[in-house]
Amino acid sequence: MAFYKMEEGYAESMEYRRLGRSGLRLSALSLGFWQNFGEGASKESARSIVTAALDGGITSFDLANNYGPPAGAAEEMFGYLYRSMLRPLRDEIVVATKAGYPAWAGPYGDGGSRKYLVASCDRSLRAMGLDYVDIFYSHRYDPNTPLEETMAALDYIVRSGRAIYVALSKYPADVLPRAVEILRSLGTPCLAHQVQYSMLARQNEPLFPLHKELGVGCVTFSPLAQGQLTDRYAMGIPADSRASRGESLKAGVVEENLPKVKALAAIAAERGESLAQLALAWQLQSGNVDSVIIGASRPEQVTDNLKAVAAAPISEEHQQQIGSILNK
Repeated sequence: MAFYKMEEGYAESMEYRRLGRSGLRLSALSLGFWQNFGEGASKESARSIVTAALDGGITSFDLANNYGPPAGAAEEMFGYLYRSMLRPLRDEIVVATKAGYPAWAGPYGDGGSRKYLVASCDRSLRAMGLDYVDIFYSHRYDPNTPLEETMAALDYIVRSGRAIYVALSKYPADVLPRAVEILRSLGTPCLAHQVQYSMLARQNEPLFPLHKELGVGCVTFSPLAQGQLTDRYAMGIPADSRASRGESLKAGVVEENLPKVKALAAIAAERGESLAQLALAWQLQSGNVDSVIIGASRPEQVTDNLKAVAAAPISEEHQQQIGSILNK
């Protein structure tokens, strides 16, 4: 197995967007390691997915200490990929990881304490074989830890050389401004805020004006609603899907959303694209999102998703139709 080599002009088809008031730009699509890089994943498959992402100009990789399953397995897989193919690209990629959810047993493997965040960052660096991560996230707000302690831990992680930037994930609107203010006062500004967002999950839209006001970037995850916004679900629930197995996606939710999914798929067909491409283009063209984290179990899914970056502008007519469908 050989190291991956960036070819000249590899980024011509990708758009790179500045995060907030920083100088850092992320690829418009980032590759997430949430579900398909755990203990049972094939190394060959992981290599092919990452290769497809790099071939399309994706340079941002999103992980967390609890991704797997089990927790930590995705970072171990990234470590293998880094040793076997990514090491020469360290200055050409952005690696992000997070801590905030349960990652190991005992009282110190969860939450927002300084002990947990620093220890988790060290564990992540060892697992991935990195000297530092580009972005370290507080994965969620912990009401049982003083906000000042969590933010001071993030500041320390940057000042100690463990990360270049820090960011926040899933912080509520009434906490986010104070967290950003504390980080700014410490001299380590908040780079971005990560939120769930898709055509079928729009509860975080009120945060978008706040992001702009605070000067933080916006990174979104689950843009395809765990596969619902793909042609795979447009005709119903596939027998081998997460929904049919009753896992993280519930069959009842899929059935409730199916009329919307079918109507959106019809608009995608009119535009000559897949439903996934429409769902991603809708976010990328909104003016509110800097990078969208995609997941993939096959390289072909990455290749399909990449076409959304250069998708034709969604017409006013189609925007109105999409709005009517989503607001029903």
